Amino acid sequence: MTNSTGGDLSRFSINQETVRQWSLEELVEGCTKTGVGRVGLWREPVQKYGVERAGRLFADAGLTVTSLCRGGFLTAPDPEARARALDDNRAAIDEAAGVHTDTLVLVSGGLPEGSKDLVGARERIADALAELAPYAAERGIRLAIEPLHPMFASDRCVVSTLSQALDIAERFPAEQVGVVVDAYHVWWDDQAPAQIARAGAGGRIHSFQLADWITPLPEGVLLGRGQLGDGSVDFRALRTLVEATGFDGPIEVEIFNEGLWARDGGEVLAEVAARFLEHAC
Repeated sequence: MTNSTGGDLSRFSINQETVRQWSLEELVEGCTKTGVGRVGLWREPVQKYGVERAGRLFADAGLTVTSLCRGGFLTAPDPEARARALDDNRAAIDEAAGVHTDTLVLVSGGLPEGSKDLVGARERIADALAELAPYAAERGIRLAIEPLHPMFASDRCVVSTLSQALDIAERFPAEQVGVVVDAYHVWWDDQAPAQIARAGAGGRIHSFQLADWITPLPEGVLLGRGQLGDGSVDFRALRTLVEATGFDGPIEVEIFNEGLWARDGGEVLAEVAARFLEHAC
């Protein structure tokens, strides 16, 4: 698949959060016009639209759903909170199957209130996956643990590196549990090349995502991801590392940025696709 300039977009996937201003129907229309054949979705807009209805919408348009985000938040020690989290993740797995993707992204969860026990929190993630992974496998869904930058460890994700993610994932069959290689979260880590090779050798790279790291960090870091080429990440080098493992799957561009959301969605999608071709191909 090529865009209007003849660039190859066959591996490119636009994560819906990058063009958050669009409805699902607008996303389908925009992708069709731009020549984008792959999309990553988020649960909340899919739930609002209707899971089965969303699945039909993308299938009828010939669009491949590369992932659904997100499950996870599995660190609570309280039995009732743990049970609620497991139920929510089973629902997320069902929703992933409903939109015809094979990958559910997991953001594992931060430290429980008042706790400083990172090791214990990570063990609770593994315990939860022991229940969730077989359920997901029965429905054809792979669980992809996404390590987040360490600045999110306290409140959002105690899994901060690919090494930590793989230490959990490798307790389970590769076809059940793998990892997300997200440039925004791992670009800084000098162990990332070795851990990408480790993940690839085990067949555990289930998702590959791109966004740039820009400085100074915007207020509200969570929404401060940069357009490709505006920051510090060497996307071409990272892609080379990932593909050296044999990975040939989709490459999602997932940018949380209020400046992009304030613009016309079609303009943003065209720009993101052009930047992908310029900086990641």
